[in-house]
Amino acid sequence: MKIRVYYEDTDAGGIVYHTNYIKYCERARSEIFFQRGIKPTLGDKSGFVVRDLKASFLATSALGDTLEVTSSILTLKSSSLVLLQEVWKEEIKVFSMEVTLVYVDQGKPCRIPEKFRDIFKEVL
Repeated sequence: MKIRVYYEDTDAGGIVYHTNYIKYCERARSEIFFQRGIKPTLGDKSGFVVRDLKASFLATSALGDTLEVTSSILTLKSSSLVLLQEVWKEEIKVFSMEVTLVYVDQGKPCRIPEKFRDIFKEVL
């Protein structure tokens, strides 16, 4: 997924505010489903939640830069998955994150729906 950096994404120093990289990765995860005309949930009380994440801020980005978010599956279990998501500015890796997502329904972990598992396997 490509993202352009806008003024609202930057801090007082003119570089992308650190939490925005996490937002960019979340948007890329959601876009995997939106591009297929579905939401990453089966109802109001189900969906993926972040259980854990490890983030590395490797370089900076600034106003007007075009960034690309890449995602790959590291682990896919019955109710959780671990993704490696990276943000690139051309050939420069700017940000890297391992994120553990758990699928929940009614606030409790449950099996990732098969159609979601199939989408992850197909795309990532």
